[in-house]
Amino acid sequence: MRGIGIVLIANLELPYYQREKMSETTYKGSCFCGAVEIETSGAPAMMGYCHCKDCASWSASPITAATLWPQESIKVVKGEGNICTYNKTEHTYRKFCRKCGGHLMADHPEMALVDVYPAVLKDFPFEPTLHVHYETKTVSVKDGLPKFKAAPGGEMLPD
Repeated sequence: MRGIGIVLIANLELPYYQREKMSETTYKGSCFCGAVEIETSGAPAMMGYCHCKDCASWSASPITAATLWPQESIKVVKGEGNICTYNKTEHTYRKFCRKCGGHLMADHPEMALVDVYPAVLKDFPFEPTLHVHYETKTVSVKDGLPKFKAAPGGEMLPD
């Protein structure tokens, strides 16, 4: 499961109050240069942090913030021809702008979900609910959220 990042588990979805307040909302985002624009609609299935080495390497950051959306909730509204894809494994297809290199999202076909990086979405209220792949963490985070050794549903680690 390495490199998959966050896995959807029913009991770890967003709490009802978060889904309800976001259910009718559209968020707009773009790459760094604005050549690619995307929209999300509704609420993400889950929000959290990934500490796996693949995400850390791709993002050049010790922790990657993630929002997982159903595929039908994501729409490219401008610049689809400027989107490039890189996949190290069949689990994740990372999308970025061909002009500026700005990260946009990552398709997770096995889960039928798309991880839209929350910083890409303007005014998005990122409210994480968990950490995954905490066993490989670079930085410890004491925030009271569940910390999974690998994927959700597996072994948990202390805060």
